[in-house]
Parts: sequence; structure tokens; C-alpha cells
Amino acid sequence: MKNKNFDNISDAYQLAQGSIIKEKDQEELFELGEYSADKKGYTVFPFEDGLRFDDFNMVISENELMDNYLIETDKGENGPTDDPLISDSL
Repeated sequence: MKNKNFDNISDAYQLAQGSIIKEKDQEELFELGEYSADKKGYTVFPFEDGLRFDDFNMVISENELMDNYLIETDKGENGPTDDPLISDSL
């Protein structure tokens, strides 16, 4: 997968459950799970071809995620909305 769909993690608020992340120097994808206060990190699961593999997981600290991982950007983040009730112009 190309890096054009991924950006640096600049703020912890980007770390939402279900987000797709990848390490900066590898192509393997992970899905971000819940934050565990006891373990002081996020549970991440391997992710491939749209499927999350629950049989294996790791816990990664917030600092490590922000330093060594990229997060998938929203595909329609700046595009017009399809909802007719929401105006495209502000």
C-alpha cells in the first residue's frame, strides 16, 4: 500500500478505535483497538484485505504510535457531502 493514503500522527485525538495504521518503514497494516489504561497503550490487530485478525494482538504505547506509525487518511475528508440537508459551502 502506498504512503499517499497515510499521514503522520500529529495528535493523540487522531487515534480512534477502528483506524487503520502502519509502521513508517513497513507495509503491514493494523487496526487500532481500544485504549487500555492498565497496560498504558492501544491494542492493535493485524489487518489485511478488509479483515481484522482477532487471534493475535499487541499493545503499543501512544508515544510509539505517534513516533513510528502512520494513520490512514479519510478518503472523502475534503470532498463535498452527499447529504442534501448539509450545505457544501460554509
